[in-house]
Amino acid sequence: MNPTKIALAYSGGLDTSVIIPWLKENYGCEVVAVCGDIGQGADELTGLEAKALRTGASEVHIEDMREEFVTQYLWKLVRSGAIYEHQYLLGTSVARPLLASKQVEVALRTGCDALAHGCTGKGNDQVRFELAYKALAPHLPVIAPWRDWDITSREDALAYARAHNVPVTASSAKIYSRDRNLWHISHEGGALEDPANPAPNDIWMLTRNLEDALATAAEVTIGFEAGVPVSVNGAHMTGVQLLESLNCIGGLHGIGRIDLVENRFVGMKSRGCYETPGGTLIYAAHRELESLTLDRQTLHYKQRLALDYAEMVYNGLWFTPLRESLDAFFESISATTTGEVTLRLYKGNLAPVCRKSPNSLYSSGLASFTMGASYDQKDALGFINLTGLPIQVRATRTAAHAA
Repeated sequence: MNPTKIALAYSGGLDTSVIIPWLKENYGCEVVAVCGDIGQGADELTGLEAKALRTGASEVHIEDMREEFVTQYLWKLVRSGAIYEHQYLLGTSVARPLLASKQVEVALRTGCDALAHGCTGKGNDQVRFELAYKALAPHLPVIAPWRDWDITSREDALAYARAHNVPVTASSAKIYSRDRNLWHISHEGGALEDPANPAPNDIWMLTRNLEDALATAAEVTIGFEAGVPVSVNGAHMTGVQLLESLNCIGGLHGIGRIDLVENRFVGMKSRGCYETPGGTLIYAAHRELESLTLDRQTLHYKQRLALDYAEMVYNGLWFTPLRESLDAFFESISATTTGEVTLRLYKGNLAPVCRKSPNSLYSSGLASFTMGASYDQKDALGFINLTGLPIQVRATRTAAHAA
């Protein structure tokens, strides 16, 4: 492989910062740094272009993809209800196909003849990026330095950065690996590598510790149209504004933290801490609204498909016909998921206090303990007899054999 111009998925973190000079040294090529703004915040984006150029990039492309991230990725996730291994709201996983697609777009536009990323050979992200590359630009070769170079640890990467005058913020004393976007922030590495260690208080960035959370309970109302969040406390907002608002509200009450030992797609277990305050509120409200608007069979079938969807997103299978087909199903059944849900927040806890929908299937007349003409309780006897017929036959046969 002799590429002359490589498009690098660039974040400005330790790994991708040292990859630029490494690519230039080993391939003698130009490096085009591609960064997607998906809500990392000013701390990560300020000075990013200058840093990439100083490190050796010939071009830097920083694309604002926040609204696209929310409307084309996150809201699909919300409609699906997908959660990986009971807890993880897929904040990093769902962002990777968008970042990879923008990288490919820039690569094709600028005449690059190869793609590169800074994912480690032990992580899930290498799979997510490269499966997206295969779907969108199968003709472009892929360079994954972590699978090729002799750097074997983050300490080695720090030493390489110092030797090549690459500015980085990581240090040997505080060496957490973080990924942040509008939906969440993840924390890995350092003390978290041992699941026996408690998560240090200093890792959390979006959510308050419970002892520091607001001392009084508060209520927040989230409005939905066809399964998509559209308002907070009656105020309609763009997707970005809505998430920023709910992240702030949830964070003040210590909502949205998880400490998870998860099964990576590549076969090993890993431990990470995640903060998803706004997403946690949205998921909770969405579930409560669906309890009104979906019939039993549809709701239960959707729950089974949500497990498959979560695995597909986690494993990087975004650009596949099956994922698109599942999205079509979720979008179809969400047509009636319109209404408002009010949640009460206090010290890391949340509880529903109000659910309203013009499409509610809840009937007070049917649910009431008061007898009414709309439900004949005598019908229950035939229902029970037919449902229990196989059970009764089996029990009778077992008793006869025992005798």
